[in-house]
Amino acid sequence: MRFAHRSLLAVLLVLCSGACSPQSTAKSNVGGGLNEAFTQDTLTIINDEGIHHQFDVYLALAPEQQSRGLMFVRQMPQTTGMLFVYEANEFHSMWMKNTYLSLDIVFARADGTVSSVIRNTEPLSLRSLSSTEPVKYVLELNAGAARRFKIGTGSRLVWAPDES
Repeated sequence: MRFAHRSLLAVLLVLCSGACSPQSTAKSNVGGGLNEAFTQDTLTIINDEGIHHQFDVYLALAPEQQSRGLMFVRQMPQTTGMLFVYEANEFHSMWMKNTYLSLDIVFARADGTVSSVIRNTEPLSLRSLSSTEPVKYVLELNAGAARRFKIGTGSRLVWAPDES
């Protein structure tokens, strides 16, 4: 019995050594490893009043990236977000599983016009948050950004992917 306890303790220490190391913790608290998993680009939002705001966005282009999203990220600069780019216009749903930040979720049509905005999502929730119509883009920003930058259904996302 004593051997089993020591073995269990040894296994737990090995498992925790990677997950609990200071480097691992720092990475998950600031950025959650986003720089390694996603490319970045710049997105302009023309808000409801016609004012342009520029955001640094992580691009979720592949299905694996879209499944991960902002999971495990603990903090994000105010003008940073994640842009999900889908192949086709469809109804898209998001959830907050393993997402520690409260977010504003902006759903946009293929032409970049905003279809709907869900504000102040509940972190770690498994509730499905869906677009109200088929969309091609979903933008996740820190909660409060939509209000602060006046992003609503009169807004438009402007993103020109680098084709090189």
